[in-house]
Amino acid sequence: MMKLRIVVWIMVLAMAVNASAQEPELKVKPSGRILFDAAYVHAQQQEDKLKGGVGTPDMRIGVAFSYGQWKGKIDMGFAYGKVNMKDVFLQYDIDKQNFLRGGYFIHQYGYQSCTSSSFKETMEEPQSNAVFNNDRMMGLMFEHMDDRFLATASVVAETDAMKQTTDVTGNEAVGAMARLVYHPFTEPGKIFHVGVSGGIEGARYDATDSLSHKQFTLSTRWPTRVAKVYSQQAVVTDAKVMYKFSPEILYSFGRFAVIGQYFYNRISRDNGLSAFRGSGAYVTLRGLLKGSHYKYTMTDGGIATPDAGNMELCLQYNYTSLSDASAGVYGGYLSDWALCYNYYINKYMIWRVRGSWTKVTNRSNFADNEVSIFETRLQVKF
Repeated sequence: MMKLRIVVWIMVLAMAVNASAQEPELKVKPSGRILFDAAYVHAQQQEDKLKGGVGTPDMRIGVAFSYGQWKGKIDMGFAYGKVNMKDVFLQYDIDKQNFLRGGYFIHQYGYQSCTSSSFKETMEEPQSNAVFNNDRMMGLMFEHMDDRFLATASVVAETDAMKQTTDVTGNEAVGAMARLVYHPFTEPGKIFHVGVSGGIEGARYDATDSLSHKQFTLSTRWPTRVAKVYSQQAVVTDAKVMYKFSPEILYSFGRFAVIGQYFYNRISRDNGLSAFRGSGAYVTLRGLLKGSHYKYTMTDGGIATPDAGNMELCLQYNYTSLSDASAGVYGGYLSDWALCYNYYINKYMIWRVRGSWTKVTNRSNFADNEVSIFETRLQVKF
């Protein structure tokens, strides 16, 4: 009998140890970032009220956590003394190739989805992406990734769903978007992918009742965050639905890389008005001055942040069209050249220097303008 009890206790203890071993561990990691910017600005026309100076355009404190197949993130911003919400999401990893993410975050749409705002290789994102893509949106995204393909599909609510309650906004606009990337070569120093994104969205909320869910406002700022001044803005009234489409390509060999993306958006309208059509594109050339090759990020579909100690030079051309004579909307034509030097000091710090020349024409109620900007940034992220 004593031997039997010993055996039973050993079995119970073994089961308890096994259960304890299978219990996932809760991991919590704090995070933060801060950007220190300084800029010199020279504008041909002073109507845009662009001035140089210094600033901290991004400052965040957050926390990331994981528990078995579950993970999540909460990120709060404090730039320029204003509190605002950044990423807030919960993710379930179905397996190593598939996950489901829900909450408030940037959904995959085009190449620029692979990096956050402070990790753009040319310091500021292309204006065409700022206009024709979305910032964070409430929604649900499924992602599949394997050796050949990256595919995502999202259902989203309009951005104001995170800022206002429905007694203010009324019925919220909804939409859907998807990204498909074929990446046959993902080895370090030998990278190629081609992809396409598409989406559909309903007209957005506006504080003016006559415009609410009957308009889209497409806009972008001059390429500096020391001053936040719009360079283009197209207000499309009597709007119904926006359709968008964006092909992309990435090629990298050794220490060189080239990225290109095109945007096309069409907004259908009521009351017999012609649809509005906007378009844009950018091409970026990247080269490592110090470092041997670029690496690929399978989960996000893009080039990873270069290793600590690497130095890089980037050249980018961007154009954005927000004027459509047939629709009677004149948001402006923009052309922009940018040259950027990046020094990846260590895994937590990056120093950037950027020079740019931007020209905007054909803006209603604004004169044409040409702006030259020279700026630098020290960023810290942990």
